[in-house]
Amino acid sequence: MPSPLRNIVLIGMPGSGKSTVGVVLAKAAALDFVDTDVLIQTHTGRALQEIVDQEGYEALRQVEEQVLCGLNVRGHVIATGGSAVYSSKAMAHLKTRSVVVYLDIPLATVRERIGDFSLRGISKRPEQSLEELFAERRVLYARYADLVIRGANKTQDQVCKEVLAELHANR
Repeated sequence: MPSPLRNIVLIGMPGSGKSTVGVVLAKAAALDFVDTDVLIQTHTGRALQEIVDQEGYEALRQVEEQVLCGLNVRGHVIATGGSAVYSSKAMAHLKTRSVVVYLDIPLATVRERIGDFSLRGISKRPEQSLEELFAERRVLYARYADLVIRGANKTQDQVCKEVLAELHANR
C-alpha cells in the first residue's frame, strides 16, 4: 500500500475502468477519490464532448493539463482522463507524490465498453481512428506507469484486488 501521503493515479483508455475501479479502490484502501474528468467539467461548466465539439481536442487537453497540474492532494485515488498522458508536465506533477497504475485492456474491450466513442468526449484528432488512438496512447501509458494491471475478462473487484496486491508487494 502507498503511504497515506501518496496517491494512486489510474491511467488508461476510456472504458478501462479508471472511474469505476477508482471508487472501489478508494473504499478498499480507505483513501479519498477524485475523477479528473469531473473536475474538468466543474472547472469549465461544460461536458467534455462539448469542449471537443466547440473548441477541439487540443482545448480539452489544455484544460486537462491545467486541472491536473493544479491538483494538490494526498491520500487519494485519482482517476484521470484517457488523454492525461499527453501532458508530460501534468504526468511529472502527478508522479511526484503518486504511484501511477495503468489499467491495460485490449482494443476489443475498449470498443465493447464505450460503444459510440463520438459521444464520450475523447480527446483525439478528428481523422484519427480508435485503433490509431489506442496504439498511440498505449506507448504513453506504458511510459508513465509504475504498475500495469491487465483488466481483460476481470471484474472491477478483481482489478481492485490485483492493484492492492501489487502495491503491497512493491512497497
